[in-house]
Amino acid sequence: MPHPDVIVKNRWIKLLGPRLQEPSLWHINRRACSGAVALGVFCAFIPVPFQMLVAAILAIWIRVNILIAVPMVWISNPFTMGPMYYFCYLLGVEMLSLEPEGFHFELSFAWLVDSLAAFWEPFLLGCFTVGSVSALASFLLVRILWHLHILNHIKARAKRLHNRHRHAHQNR
Repeated sequence: MPHPDVIVKNRWIKLLGPRLQEPSLWHINRRACSGAVALGVFCAFIPVPFQMLVAAILAIWIRVNILIAVPMVWISNPFTMGPMYYFCYLLGVEMLSLEPEGFHFELSFAWLVDSLAAFWEPFLLGCFTVGSVSALASFLLVRILWHLHILNHIKARAKRLHNRHRHAHQNR
């Protein structure tokens, strides 16, 4: 992972100014990481090109780790987009009590503009719902895993201290 100073000094990134100096964009802590994972997962379900740019801008705006948020968007990729978006469409159809129509996804801006008009309501409702639920679930999962990691660290430290204390008493 490149050092934040290297990233901030990039001539294109410099255009964003002092907002990139915000420490939470680069820190690895529970809040910045769990928020970044949730943001990236949510953005993965936004059916627009340049999801990584959306994730980066939102990460800067809500001050979460940008180096985690952006790659999380890669959950949606040319192999997963079709099934993801089809599931979102079917969920939206079910939520709106509609009959499903022929849904043929193509990875192109032309498809987005031309085809979306026919079924945009169930599709976008499904994307928003799945994105929101997935973001919440990933946020909670990261929080829980972080908490468990801390508990394990505390237990291991207590065990080390106990063993040191016991070893010191045995050597007297």
